[in-house]
Amino acid sequence: MHHPLPLPDAVTALDRTLVMGVVNVTPDSFSDGGEWFTPDAALRHGLALLAEGADLVDVGGESTRPGAERVPEDEELRRVIPVIREFASRGVPVSVDTTRAAVAEAAIASGAVIVNDVSGGLAEPEIHQVVARTGAVYVAMHWRGHADVMDELAVYDDVVTDVRTELGRRVAELRAAGVADRQIVLDPGLGFAKPGSANWPLLSRLDELLSDGFPVLVGASRKRFLGHLLARDDGRPVSPLERDHATAAISALAAAAGAWCVRVHEARGTADAVRVAAAWNGARNVGEDAR
Repeated sequence: MHHPLPLPDAVTALDRTLVMGVVNVTPDSFSDGGEWFTPDAALRHGLALLAEGADLVDVGGESTRPGAERVPEDEELRRVIPVIREFASRGVPVSVDTTRAAVAEAAIASGAVIVNDVSGGLAEPEIHQVVARTGAVYVAMHWRGHADVMDELAVYDDVVTDVRTELGRRVAELRAAGVADRQIVLDPGLGFAKPGSANWPLLSRLDELLSDGFPVLVGASRKRFLGHLLARDDGRPVSPLERDHATAAISALAAAAGAWCVRVHEARGTADAVRVAAAWNGARNVGEDAR
């Protein structure tokens, strides 16, 4: 499996898809807003995710749910830096979920090893220089606009082709900024400027995105398109907390397809799922070698 190099050995040595546990230090995230808003609560939640099988944690201080308003930079820093510092001091591999260069830089200085940028650098291109200078792993997600406008931008010809093309532009910008290929991870951006039906081709054709040669992170956890898939007889989508089994199913399928990492709010189901996928693929490979 293709792992970026700057991650801790304990993570890169795993011969399976990684599990990234979400730690939202926000009052308004769509799935668990406010539940882990204090640093102590965020730390407890992250440690619980790790105990359930997560390999690393993704700490974010700004909600990216559809319609969410921006958080001031100083407030984002106030939310995430103490939490990142505490995880890092315990030897936990930490990702910072941010679109801001200053937050990325402060997070890396506090011990974060991954910058998970939902904008892929479109929000603040200077973030690419931070990544180049520090050597951090960088997740470039497919994105077309901030949460308050992204639903207006969900128009595609072929969604998989369009996403690959636009992510290719992000890769070119990263390379131009001096970021090494081994630092780059791609994310198709499920649910971001994507109508519900557009998310399924991105998952079922994950091999096309993987064919571009970069590790891929899949973030389907609890998203709206799962709520609609599992809708009640009256058409009402199920709540975010009722989407975890479907999330684990996607984790298994994404892992079997070769995803580098899956980002989830509930870790135990996905931790089991990625191990099933690894055993499944391992048995298939043994069978092919024997033929």
